[in-house]
Amino acid sequence: MRKSLYGTCLLKAAVLWISVFVGCHPEAPKEEVPRQSFIQLVELEIPRWMNDYQVPGVAFALVEEGEPVWANTWGYADQEAGRPLTLDTRCRVESISKSVTAWGVLKLVEEGRVMLDAPIMSYLKNWSFPFSAYPVQEVTVRRLLSHTAGLGLGTIGVLYPPEGPVPSLQEALSKDAILAREPGSAFSYSNTGFNLLELLIEEVTGREFSDYMGEEVLTPLGMERSSYAWNAGWGPPLPKGYSVSGKPILPYVYPEKGAGGLFATVEDIARFVAAEGQKGTGDSLSRKILSPRTKALLFTPQTSIPGFYGLAFPLYGFGHFIERFRDGTLAVSHGGQGSGWMSHFHLVPAAGDGIVVLTNSQRSWPLFARILRAWSRWKGYSAPGMSRIIWGEWILWSLTVGIFLLALGRGFILLKGVLRKERRFCLFLSKTPRACKPTRGLYMAQVLKTTLALFLLSGLIWASAQKYLFLTAVFPRTAPVLGISLLFLSLVLLWDVAVPRLVKV
Repeated sequence: MRKSLYGTCLLKAAVLWISVFVGCHPEAPKEEVPRQSFIQLVELEIPRWMNDYQVPGVAFALVEEGEPVWANTWGYADQEAGRPLTLDTRCRVESISKSVTAWGVLKLVEEGRVMLDAPIMSYLKNWSFPFSAYPVQEVTVRRLLSHTAGLGLGTIGVLYPPEGPVPSLQEALSKDAILAREPGSAFSYSNTGFNLLELLIEEVTGREFSDYMGEEVLTPLGMERSSYAWNAGWGPPLPKGYSVSGKPILPYVYPEKGAGGLFATVEDIARFVAAEGQKGTGDSLSRKILSPRTKALLFTPQTSIPGFYGLAFPLYGFGHFIERFRDGTLAVSHGGQGSGWMSHFHLVPAAGDGIVVLTNSQRSWPLFARILRAWSRWKGYSAPGMSRIIWGEWILWSLTVGIFLLALGRGFILLKGVLRKERRFCLFLSKTPRACKPTRGLYMAQVLKTTLALFLLSGLIWASAQKYLFLTAVFPRTAPVLGISLLFLSLVLLWDVAVPRLVKV
């Protein structure tokens, strides 16, 4: 019986690991489920997930066959004041801005005013790159749109009051637009690259970026409550954002707009997502701006994405992450994260099916993953790559519990040895009584335990001093508990060193 149980556990563990790293998630049967059933599920589960992950406010919208069909909000725009988040409330959509900015650039490409493979410097008359170790003439429009221009991420975390002094776009670019690698050599996510495209639009059109985008992209798509420019007269007021630790963050702006400066309601982003699809009213509206052939460029893979992010988003086009579900279905997406804000949309262009989620919290990664999994199951699609966060959360919980139990077990053994007077306080690393002197092998073991304990403690101190930690943002419930388990383990290791087993003399 025990062997059978052990074998079953091993089989389940193997299936779990294969599911995470190969992507073999159980797939829901492809049967028609009424929309109202999904809406009821969302209305039930989103408040629960918000409570689980301590997310103050969520706005959600659903798109089907190129039509925005339903939207709702939960929670607060200002938690301290009790002000609710409503559908007419504009939010910071952060890097979803890149997907919209890409439309503005491709409109100029379609009009023949910009060439994808031309060096961007051929269009910039009033600004030039600072010195770089790599050839700036290799920085093309195509490479900027696909994050392959060799530029770094750019300045993050510096916030400016909306009505205070803000550096100019050119000043910001002169600080950030320094090539970090050979253009065209690899994918490297870059806010700076899309801010250069903002400057490109201004120089080619002779218009303010926010005016051009409003008149040429936002208004034609019916995004009447969206803007790249801050307006103090907006009502309702912009919500507060909330950090990973739950600290409220007042409204702010960036010197640049193209990479993350769009303000919009969830329904307006749903209109944009509908326009990106190939069906319905959304597709008809999109033809006012881009031809189907040009729009298809947005979702044409330009580069692969290495590393951790590639597990969820393997490819990138123009302003869009790209993945294929196991059945071959093409899906595109983009998310955004700023100080106190997160956003995400997912779309199957061929079907015109998509969702939009906006939150005023940096604790929203697992919430996005759970909403995406529920949506894909309802529609009969394979699980999106981002849903692997759920599996990652389970694995991290298992690791956390394992570390805690290991430390607890070792602590119990140490306590029992002290109570039986088989152990006593005497440090191996200093002059000690003869009864405490270890063998060479035992001495090396104690050195290793001390080193590991100090390494864990220094890592925990460093992590606690960070304003933002990626692991905590992706796993906001689990990571702090993991930290506590590691602290417990490090203290037990130091105790192990301090109370060695006595040597017979």
